[in-house]
Amino acid sequence: MTSIPQPPPAGPNPLRALTLDQLRRRTSMKWRTYPPDVLPLWVAEMDVPLAGPVVHAVTEALRLGDTGYPAGTAYAEALAAFAGERWGWDGLAVERTAIVPDVMLGVVEMLRLVTGPGDPVIVNPPVYPPFYQFVEHMDRRIVEAQLGANLRIDLDVLEEAYRRAVADGGSAAHLLCSPHNPTGTVHTAEELAAVAALAERYGVRVVADEIHAPVVTASARFVPYLSVPGAERGLALMSASKGWNLAGLKAALALAGPGAADLARMPEEVGHGPSHVGVLAHTAALRDGADWLDAVLAGLDENRRLLTGLLAEHLPGVVHRAGEATFLAWLDCRALGLGDDPAEVFLRRGRVALSSGIPFGTGGAGHVRLNLAASPEVLTEAVRRMAAALD
Repeated sequence: MTSIPQPPPAGPNPLRALTLDQLRRRTSMKWRTYPPDVLPLWVAEMDVPLAGPVVHAVTEALRLGDTGYPAGTAYAEALAAFAGERWGWDGLAVERTAIVPDVMLGVVEMLRLVTGPGDPVIVNPPVYPPFYQFVEHMDRRIVEAQLGANLRIDLDVLEEAYRRAVADGGSAAHLLCSPHNPTGTVHTAEELAAVAALAERYGVRVVADEIHAPVVTASARFVPYLSVPGAERGLALMSASKGWNLAGLKAALALAGPGAADLARMPEEVGHGPSHVGVLAHTAALRDGADWLDAVLAGLDENRRLLTGLLAEHLPGVVHRAGEATFLAWLDCRALGLGDDPAEVFLRRGRVALSSGIPFGTGGAGHVRLNLAASPEVLTEAVRRMAAALD
């Protein structure tokens, strides 16, 4: 697999396209959870208009009354083409894919296929809170393998977690976040191959959540887990949801490596859960939305640089390593003396909504996650308010 050079972004920055008044007309979770005086920089929704090809696909479906059940392989074919063009990966086999309602429900179905009630699922905290919530709700138990101080996978810690997970001889899975949420870490090919080797040695099945794969900086290289040597028995979930802001149009794809026959055992009714209109939207995004995505990525790069400067000027006590992926920033606020939950302080005193680090597991206390996918003006005002909250 080779890295594919990306063209320069086309079109204006979508993150500058909408005013705050326009955004407050939205009725989604981001804009309805808190009062109007709060700047919402928490849940992973982007403040952008939809890509033109997506709008066209959805509008045309509604005009035709094409709102039935999903069918066909167009979504998988579009993802395979996108993976080849974007990541140089030609190993996404359409026949080894299945449509699922969304990435997390797909994760649940994959874990059901490879583990049983009470079995362990390894995660790498701090990590996306629903990993804990969904796994525990399905009667599996969490085993943590904390990221290292550099916010990368610590292979020694991971191996010890694998060893503990299989000590009683049962089944175990590793729910891998790639790219990593909340840190924005992009795992290297070498790191992923090392994970695959450990998984094979200990008999652990890896399920990779790759929902943020399209949202990677030009300086980094996303490597699909199923593309690395030793990952033949792996499973992965992908979606256009994060890259094109389609969380409300439900659809995702489960992918299996060439040595994994598990998808054949997935109940047929799982494929009835995705939205047909969602499948059409995701397909259009992957097939025709590359220019729009490149414009968003350029805007996010600007915002990463802006945030670095704003923190240095207004909140120098905050430790921040700019991530190579996602539109999220992981801020270490422990030096500010705000306790384990600085998000509560920033909300109460500064009227800025951030995600508390506590639900992200071990290593999350004293941290917040900030959503970068906003206009520079909103981002600037949010940091100004956060600084004022310390007075």
